[in-house]
Amino acid sequence: MIAGAHHLTPTLLRKRLAAIDVRAIEPAARRRAAVVVAVTEAGFGADVPGTPAHAQWSTATALLLTRRAAGLSAHAGQWAMPGGRIDAGETPEQAALRELLEEVGLALPTDAICGRLDDYATRSDYVITPIVVWAGAARELTPNAAEVASIHRIPASELLRADAPLLNQEKGAEHPVLRMPVGERWIAAPTAAFIYQFREWCLLGRDTRVAHFDQPVFAWK
Repeated sequence: MIAGAHHLTPTLLRKRLAAIDVRAIEPAARRRAAVVVAVTEAGFGADVPGTPAHAQWSTATALLLTRRAAGLSAHAGQWAMPGGRIDAGETPEQAALRELLEEVGLALPTDAICGRLDDYATRSDYVITPIVVWAGAARELTPNAAEVASIHRIPASELLRADAPLLNQEKGAEHPVLRMPVGERWIAAPTAAFIYQFREWCLLGRDTRVAHFDQPVFAWK
């Protein structure tokens, strides 16, 4: 493990992202979306079974993840990163910051953007661009009840588990399905793909690609 894996700084994060060439996917007829890979502090814990709670605020590195609201028409209840469709005239970065504010109430300036991860094409006919941002402590977060059921701070220690990633083959999938374990649960691609590539690029300094990994069947719609 390289230095700083559990305690990233903005400078170190930008350096590691700049060291690897990002691969874009031509959308063609597919829709475009952006998600926010928000690097924050672990705080009081992830509030996920099997992960530690902290009596005092932890400044260790973590990622902000959400559980989607149960009433959504697509992917209800699933793990996600703040994000959504890129509007006409928007860049992926602009869309990412807008969605971050809309979903969890966190307003960040453009200089909080640290870089991108590789694009990922989903089974639901989207090309998603992950935008990595430095969110700082982000102590005041407010979930948008229409879209977000809960907000979680997933610590770097969970991303670095020896059993991550989880790979399995599903009927009808050409490539292995990627999942990332978190506590007693797991997160599926595409969110898991962004988490895993963040781990590889930003925590471990390894040029690892994820666009070929598939999603579980329940996420194909």
